[in-house]
Formats: sequence, structure tokens, C-alpha cells
Amino acid sequence: MPIIVVSLGVMITVFLQAYMNGIFNDSIETTAKFSSGHVKVMTEAYKENQSQMPNDYAVMNIKSVINKLNKTYPDMTWTDRIQFGGLLDAPDSMGVTRSQGNVLGMGIHLLGNNDEINRMDLKSKLFAGRFPQKPGEIMVTNELFKKMNLKLGDRVTLISNTMYGDMAMYNFVVCGTIHFGTQVLDKGMVVADIEDIRVALNMEDAAGEVLGFFTGETYDNSRAKELAAGFNQENTNKSDQFSLAMLPMSGISGMDFMIAYSENAQYIIIFIFVFAMSIVLWNAGLVGGLRRYGEFGLRLAIGENKHEIYRSLVGEALLVGLIGSFIGIALGLVFSWLMQHYGIDARSMMKNSNMMLPSVFRSQINTTTYFIGFIPGVLSTVIGASLAGIGVYKRQTANLFKELEG
Repeated sequence: MPIIVVSLGVMITVFLQAYMNGIFNDSIETTAKFSSGHVKVMTEAYKENQSQMPNDYAVMNIKSVINKLNKTYPDMTWTDRIQFGGLLDAPDSMGVTRSQGNVLGMGIHLLGNNDEINRMDLKSKLFAGRFPQKPGEIMVTNELFKKMNLKLGDRVTLISNTMYGDMAMYNFVVCGTIHFGTQVLDKGMVVADIEDIRVALNMEDAAGEVLGFFTGETYDNSRAKELAAGFNQENTNKSDQFSLAMLPMSGISGMDFMIAYSENAQYIIIFIFVFAMSIVLWNAGLVGGLRRYGEFGLRLAIGENKHEIYRSLVGEALLVGLIGSFIGIALGLVFSWLMQHYGIDARSMMKNSNMMLPSVFRSQINTTTYFIGFIPGVLSTVIGASLAGIGVYKRQTANLFKELEG
């Protein structure tokens, strides 16, 4: 029974640690894949005015820039994007404006491959219609779609500014609607293929920003900072507003707080649970020791001294804690791996969510997962038994004999 209790407590602790690690890391990854990247390359002037999406300071010769990044950092994935603002105009059958809406837009690679669709998890956010399959098609958020009384197949006109500051007007066909689950985005977001946006905004062979991702890995803040520092030392010239600059995810406005918060919140929650689990196992060891006073009386009667009894009590608790911890960690890792591999599909629960979260919740096993179970499993059990054993020294041998006789 003590081994079962310890195993269950350790199993829950291990699974919770992996689950919390996965949830917080996935939230950061979702934000990185959607907007910030693990690192972001842009011009020095664009970096200083990111919130304004100043495409007049876009990265020129974008193909050669990406080729250079691929050669210099072959262990990373790079993709260019264009963010823009403007007005979406919907005409009636006579060509007269019937509705308009302010929009934030994003030009990404949609035609020819599904890399960006998969990276941004847009399939789970598709509400109606389909993704663009040919040039000139655009997707709008479902809220904007309803607000402007649009129908799939309607023609709309994007009114914005070119890279050179001129007015731009470009016609699109609405092919689908999306729902991000975040009010700021759902209010007025449009997504189109980046080549269409280049033509619309006169940005041939240019892009506002280039996002970099660690291939097959989650965000590593220290690595990203080191990467950005090395890149900036070689490429950034403060006096040249078109020189390239790299920012780690934590260097982008607001993201440093989010990363620090997620790390601290994760550790605080895990600490609280480990502490609570430790109290439970501590008490289990304490109660188990106290209920054995009759046994202690018998052992004293046959010649054992109090020191021997105390050492054997602690040794038994250590053995129980180790066995229970190994079993609990093994079980916890099994359940954690299953959730890491298969996950829990939360799409149906997030249709009306106001937070941008991953559509599939997964745990994530890291180094801490392998040893955190020993804290409540071994340490707490031994401490509980040690405290219970102290009672043997405080009581008279005659009392222990009386308890044995009773």
C-alpha cells in the first residue's frame, strides 16, 4: 500500500509537470509561428517602427537575403511575410460601394505549398470556403465577412499604400473565411498569397520581415539572443536605416513579458503541486510510522535498541520511496508521452475562444520530467518516516510494552 500511494503521487506530479511544460511552450510556439518567429529579420528603420508596419522600409532583394540566411544558418527555416493595413471595399452590382471595413492584412506563401498553412495552423481556423488556389483570391475573418454582408465569390477591393507611399487599389475574390479566436484579429484580418500582396503594394522582390524558426525545436531564448547578437554585429549599421537587423522573440515588444511570465507561472504552479503532494506523502509516512508503535515495542522486547529501530524505519521509507518513485515516474512518462504524441484535440472547445491557443493540447517531456518525481516520492516519504521515528525516542520503553500488550 505505501508503494502504491507513492507511485500514484509521483505519477500525477510527473504528468502535471510535462503537461504544464507543454501548454506554456505551445502557447509561445503558437505566437511565434503566427507573428514573431523565433527570430525576426527586418531593416533597422522597420524595427524601430514595427507597430506601424512601415513597408516603405521593407527588406529589398528578398530572394538573395533568404538565400544568404539559408546558407549561413542551415539549421533554421526562413520565410518572408508582408504585414499591412488598409481599407476593404465591397461594391454592389453597379460597382458602387455598399460596405467597407478597416483591415489588418498578412501576405504569406499560400500557393504552391502548405508550409505556412501548417505552420500557422490555419486549417483548424478555416471557418467556411477554402484556401486560395489561384492568384487574386483572399480570405477574410468570419466576423468581418458578416459585418460587410459578403458572400463567397464576391469581389472586394483592397485600398492601401504602396511601398513608395502611393495609393494602392487591388481587386480580390473572397474564397474563404477564418476564425482565429482572438478579438483583435477576428475584428478585421485578411490573408492572401504574398505574391498578390507584392503586386498590390508594388513590393516586387521585397518583404516587410523575414521570420526564422529553429528546425524541429521549440524556442530557446538564450540561443535566439546569441544568434541575433552575432547577426547584428555583422550586418547592422545604426546610421543606415536599410541595414538588416535581427531580433529574438523576447526582444519584440511585449514578448519578453510573455516569455518570462510563462516560465515563472509554470514553475510556480508545479512548485505548489509538488509541495501539496509532498505534504500528502509526508503525512502518509508519518501516520505509517506512528501506527507501528506496537511493532517497535516487540522489537525492543527482543533486544533491539532505539537507534536500530529508527535506522530501519528510515531505511524502509527510503526503499519504499525509491521503488514507488521509479514506478510512478515510469507511469507518468508513459501517460506524458501518449499526450505528447497524440494530444487532446480542443478545436470544438475553442470555437468561441478569445485567446490564441494551440488547437491540440500536448504535454512536453524535458529533463526535469525525469527527476521531479523524486522530490515528493523519496524526500517527503523519508522526512515523514524520520519525524514519526523521533516519537520512539520520546516515549518510554514501558509504554511501548503496554501498547504491545494492548
